[in-house]
Amino acid sequence: MQTLYNQYSQCSNFLFLDNPQKKYVLTIRDLPTEEKPREKLIKLGAEALSVQELLSVILNTGTKKEGVLAMSHRIFKEYGEKSIMRQKSPEALARDLGIPLIKATQIIACAELGKRFFEKNDSASPVIRTPEEVFEYTKNMGKLPKEHLRGIYLNAHYKVIHDEMISIGTIDANIVHPREVFKPALEYSAAAVILVHNHPSGVLAPSEADIAITKQLTEVGKMLGIDLIDHIIINDKSFMSIPCH
Repeated sequence: MQTLYNQYSQCSNFLFLDNPQKKYVLTIRDLPTEEKPREKLIKLGAEALSVQELLSVILNTGTKKEGVLAMSHRIFKEYGEKSIMRQKSPEALARDLGIPLIKATQIIACAELGKRFFEKNDSASPVIRTPEEVFEYTKNMGKLPKEHLRGIYLNAHYKVIHDEMISIGTIDANIVHPREVFKPALEYSAAAVILVHNHPSGVLAPSEADIAITKQLTEVGKMLGIDLIDHIIINDKSFMSIPCH
Protein backbone atom coordinates (compact mmCIF):
# COMPACT_ATOMS: atom_id res chain seq x y z
CA MET A 1 0.00 0.00 0.00
CA GLN A 2 2.84 2.38 0.87
CA THR A 3 4.57 1.60 -2.41
CA LEU A 4 1.36 2.32 -4.31
CA TYR A 5 0.84 5.58 -2.41
CA ASN A 6 4.37 6.74 -3.26
CA GLN A 7 3.56 6.52 -6.97
CA TYR A 8 1.42 9.61 -6.50
CA SER A 9 2.34 13.21 -5.78
CA GLN A 10 0.05 14.98 -3.32
CA CYS A 11 -1.17 18.54 -3.96
CA SER A 12 -3.96 20.18 -1.97
CA ASN A 13 -6.91 17.77 -1.97
CA PHE A 14 -5.81 15.89 -5.07
CA LEU A 15 -3.42 13.06 -5.78
CA PHE A 16 -2.00 13.23 -9.27
CA LEU A 17 -0.82 10.20 -11.24
CA ASP A 18 2.36 10.37 -13.31
CA ASN A 19 -0.07 10.73 -16.22
CA PRO A 20 -1.33 14.33 -15.80
CA GLN A 21 -4.56 13.47 -17.64
CA LYS A 22 -5.73 11.45 -14.65
CA LYS A 23 -6.32 12.61 -11.10
CA TYR A 24 -7.57 11.05 -7.92
CA VAL A 25 -9.54 13.11 -5.40
CA LEU A 26 -8.12 12.78 -1.92
CA THR A 27 -10.72 11.48 0.54
CA ILE A 28 -10.79 10.86 4.29
CA ARG A 29 -9.81 7.25 3.63
CA ASP A 30 -6.52 8.45 2.14
CA LEU A 31 -5.55 10.42 5.24
CA PRO A 32 -3.34 8.96 7.96
CA THR A 33 -5.49 7.70 10.83
CA GLU A 34 -4.36 10.49 13.18
CA GLU A 35 -5.45 13.13 10.63
CA LYS A 36 -8.97 11.81 10.06
CA PRO A 37 -11.42 14.25 11.69
CA ARG A 38 -13.37 11.69 13.73
CA GLU A 39 -10.28 9.91 15.04
CA LYS A 40 -8.61 13.26 15.69
CA LEU A 41 -11.60 14.37 17.75
CA ILE A 42 -11.53 11.17 19.80
CA LYS A 43 -7.82 11.45 20.50
CA LEU A 44 -7.32 15.21 20.90
CA GLY A 45 -10.79 16.61 21.62
CA ALA A 46 -13.12 18.77 19.57
CA GLU A 47 -11.10 21.93 20.22
CA ALA A 48 -8.24 20.49 18.13
CA LEU A 49 -10.38 20.43 14.97
CA SER A 50 -10.93 23.25 12.51
CA VAL A 51 -14.51 24.30 11.81
CA GLN A 52 -14.29 22.50 8.47
CA GLU A 53 -13.20 19.29 10.19
CA LEU A 54 -16.00 19.60 12.74
CA LEU A 55 -18.53 20.02 9.95
CA SER A 56 -17.15 16.96 8.16
CA VAL A 57 -17.73 14.93 11.33
CA ILE A 58 -21.35 16.10 11.40
CA LEU A 59 -21.95 15.44 7.69
CA ASN A 60 -20.13 12.08 7.95
CA THR A 61 -20.09 11.42 4.19
CA GLY A 62 -19.88 13.40 1.00
CA THR A 63 -21.51 12.67 -2.35
CA LYS A 64 -20.37 10.75 -5.41
CA LYS A 65 -19.10 14.01 -6.88
CA GLU A 66 -17.60 15.61 -3.77
CA GLY A 67 -15.86 14.24 -0.72
CA VAL A 68 -16.99 15.35 2.72
CA LEU A 69 -13.79 17.32 3.41
CA ALA A 70 -14.00 19.21 0.12
CA MET A 71 -17.71 19.83 0.73
CA SER A 72 -17.08 21.19 4.23
CA HIS A 73 -14.38 23.58 3.00
CA ARG A 74 -16.58 24.79 0.13
CA ILE A 75 -19.62 25.34 2.37
CA PHE A 76 -17.75 27.70 4.68
CA LYS A 77 -15.96 29.43 1.80
CA GLU A 78 -19.18 30.16 -0.09
CA TYR A 79 -21.49 30.85 2.86
CA GLY A 80 -19.30 32.17 5.66
CA GLU A 81 -19.03 30.73 9.15
CA LYS A 82 -21.50 33.09 10.84
CA SER A 83 -23.89 33.31 7.91
CA ILE A 84 -24.49 29.58 7.70
CA MET A 85 -25.39 29.40 11.38
CA ARG A 86 -28.15 31.95 10.82
CA GLN A 87 -29.82 30.14 7.94
CA LYS A 88 -33.10 28.53 9.02
CA SER A 89 -34.35 26.98 5.78
CA PRO A 90 -32.86 23.61 4.76
CA GLU A 91 -34.34 24.01 1.30
CA ALA A 92 -32.66 27.40 0.78
CA LEU A 93 -29.35 26.11 2.12
CA ALA A 94 -29.44 23.05 -0.13
CA ARG A 95 -30.30 25.19 -3.15
CA ASP A 96 -27.70 27.88 -2.48
CA LEU A 97 -24.85 25.43 -1.89
CA GLY A 98 -25.85 22.64 -4.23
CA ILE A 99 -25.81 20.00 -1.47
CA PRO A 100 -28.32 17.23 -0.70
CA LEU A 101 -31.28 18.28 1.44
CA ILE A 102 -30.33 15.79 4.15
CA LYS A 103 -26.93 17.48 4.49
CA ALA A 104 -28.62 20.86 4.80
CA THR A 105 -30.94 19.55 7.54
CA GLN A 106 -27.94 18.26 9.48
CA ILE A 107 -26.32 21.71 9.38
CA ILE A 108 -29.54 23.50 10.38
CA ALA A 109 -30.15 21.07 13.26
CA CYS A 110 -26.59 21.50 14.53
CA ALA A 111 -26.88 25.30 14.41
CA GLU A 112 -30.19 25.18 16.29
CA LEU A 113 -28.71 22.98 19.01
CA GLY A 114 -25.86 25.42 19.48
CA LYS A 115 -28.27 28.33 19.59
CA ARG A 116 -30.46 26.68 22.23
CA PHE A 117 -27.59 25.53 24.43
CA PHE A 118 -25.27 28.52 24.26
CA GLU A 119 -27.23 31.52 23.01
CA LYS A 120 -26.48 34.69 24.95
CA ASN A 121 -29.28 36.11 27.04
CA ASP A 122 -31.23 39.13 25.93
CA SER A 123 -29.28 41.57 28.10
CA ALA A 124 -26.14 40.75 26.09
CA SER A 125 -27.73 41.57 22.72
CA PRO A 126 -25.99 44.50 21.01
CA VAL A 127 -27.59 47.90 20.52
CA ILE A 128 -27.16 49.34 17.02
CA ARG A 129 -27.91 52.98 16.29
CA THR A 130 -25.37 54.12 13.65
CA PRO A 131 -24.01 52.89 10.29
CA GLU A 132 -20.59 52.56 11.94
CA GLU A 133 -22.04 50.15 14.50
CA VAL A 134 -23.75 48.20 11.72
CA PHE A 135 -20.43 47.80 9.89
CA GLU A 136 -18.65 46.69 13.05
CA TYR A 137 -21.38 44.13 13.70
CA THR A 138 -21.42 42.71 10.15
CA LYS A 139 -17.89 43.25 8.80
CA ASN A 140 -17.32 39.47 8.65
CA MET A 141 -19.46 39.59 5.48
CA GLY A 142 -16.98 41.83 3.67
CA LYS A 143 -14.89 39.04 2.16
CA LEU A 144 -17.67 36.65 1.16
CA PRO A 145 -17.36 35.60 -2.51
CA LYS A 146 -21.09 36.04 -3.24
CA GLU A 147 -23.56 38.81 -2.44
CA HIS A 148 -25.44 38.13 0.81
CA LEU A 149 -28.47 40.13 1.95
CA ARG A 150 -28.83 40.12 5.73
CA GLY A 151 -31.59 41.48 7.92
CA ILE A 152 -30.94 42.82 11.42
CA TYR A 153 -34.16 43.16 13.41
CA LEU A 154 -34.39 45.61 16.29
CA ASN A 155 -36.81 46.36 19.09
CA ALA A 156 -37.96 49.87 19.97
CA HIS A 157 -34.72 50.43 21.93
CA TYR A 158 -32.48 49.52 18.96
CA LYS A 159 -31.48 46.23 20.55
CA VAL A 160 -30.89 43.33 18.16
CA ILE A 161 -33.60 40.72 18.67
CA HIS A 162 -33.03 38.69 15.51
CA ASP A 163 -30.41 38.37 12.78
CA GLU A 164 -31.06 36.43 9.57
CA MET A 165 -29.50 35.82 6.16
CA ILE A 166 -32.31 36.65 3.73
CA SER A 167 -30.81 35.73 0.38
CA ILE A 168 -27.63 34.92 -1.49
CA GLY A 169 -26.97 36.21 -4.99
CA THR A 170 -27.29 39.50 -6.83
CA ILE A 171 -29.69 41.84 -5.04
CA ASP A 172 -32.63 42.44 -7.37
CA ALA A 173 -36.22 43.56 -6.82
CA ASN A 174 -37.36 40.58 -8.85
CA ILE A 175 -35.53 38.17 -6.53
CA VAL A 176 -35.82 39.76 -3.08
CA HIS A 177 -39.50 39.83 -2.16
CA PRO A 178 -40.64 42.14 0.67
CA ARG A 179 -42.26 39.11 2.28
CA GLU A 180 -38.82 37.56 2.86
CA VAL A 181 -37.59 40.73 4.54
CA PHE A 182 -40.58 41.49 6.77
CA LYS A 183 -41.75 38.00 7.71
CA PRO A 184 -39.03 37.69 10.41
CA ALA A 185 -39.87 41.23 11.59
CA LEU A 186 -43.47 40.20 12.20
CA GLU A 187 -42.46 36.85 13.72
CA TYR A 188 -40.14 38.50 16.25
CA SER A 189 -42.25 41.65 16.76
CA ALA A 190 -39.46 43.90 15.54
CA ALA A 191 -39.95 47.66 15.49
CA ALA A 192 -37.28 48.27 12.86
CA VAL A 193 -35.07 46.56 10.29
CA ILE A 194 -31.56 47.24 9.04
CA LEU A 195 -30.50 45.63 5.78
CA VAL A 196 -26.87 44.84 5.00
CA HIS A 197 -25.37 43.36 1.87
CA ASN A 198 -21.83 42.94 0.64
CA HIS A 199 -20.29 43.76 -2.73
CA PRO A 200 -17.66 41.09 -3.53
CA SER A 201 -16.23 43.43 -6.18
CA GLY A 202 -15.25 45.84 -3.42
CA VAL A 203 -17.14 48.71 -5.08
CA LEU A 204 -19.39 50.39 -2.53
CA ALA A 205 -21.50 52.52 -4.88
CA PRO A 206 -25.10 51.23 -4.90
CA SER A 207 -26.47 49.83 -8.14
CA GLU A 208 -29.82 50.90 -9.58
CA ALA A 209 -31.24 47.62 -8.29
CA ASP A 210 -29.92 48.38 -4.78
CA ILE A 211 -31.66 51.76 -4.78
CA ALA A 212 -34.89 50.37 -6.24
CA ILE A 213 -35.22 47.54 -3.71
CA THR A 214 -34.45 49.98 -0.86
CA LYS A 215 -37.26 52.32 -1.97
CA GLN A 216 -39.68 49.43 -2.40
CA LEU A 217 -38.93 47.96 1.04
CA THR A 218 -39.13 51.37 2.70
CA GLU A 219 -42.68 51.82 1.36
CA VAL A 220 -43.73 48.33 2.40
CA GLY A 221 -42.28 48.94 5.87
CA LYS A 222 -44.36 52.09 6.23
CA MET A 223 -47.53 50.14 5.46
CA LEU A 224 -46.62 47.52 8.05
CA GLY A 225 -45.51 50.02 10.68
CA ILE A 226 -41.95 48.62 10.63
CA ASP A 227 -39.22 51.15 9.96
CA LEU A 228 -36.44 50.30 7.49
CA ILE A 229 -33.90 52.55 9.14
CA ASP A 230 -30.87 51.79 6.96
CA HIS A 231 -29.51 49.73 4.09
CA ILE A 232 -25.75 49.33 4.29
CA ILE A 233 -23.39 48.13 1.55
CA ILE A 234 -20.08 46.79 2.84
CA ASN A 235 -16.79 45.45 1.58
CA ASP A 236 -13.88 44.17 3.63
CA LYS A 237 -12.69 47.66 4.54
CA SER A 238 -15.57 50.12 4.59
CA PHE A 239 -19.28 50.74 4.05
CA MET A 240 -21.83 53.01 2.38
CA SER A 241 -25.38 53.76 3.44
CA ILE A 242 -28.29 53.89 0.98
CA PRO A 243 -30.72 56.58 2.21
CA CYS A 244 -34.06 55.09 3.22
CA HIS A 245 -35.88 58.35 3.94
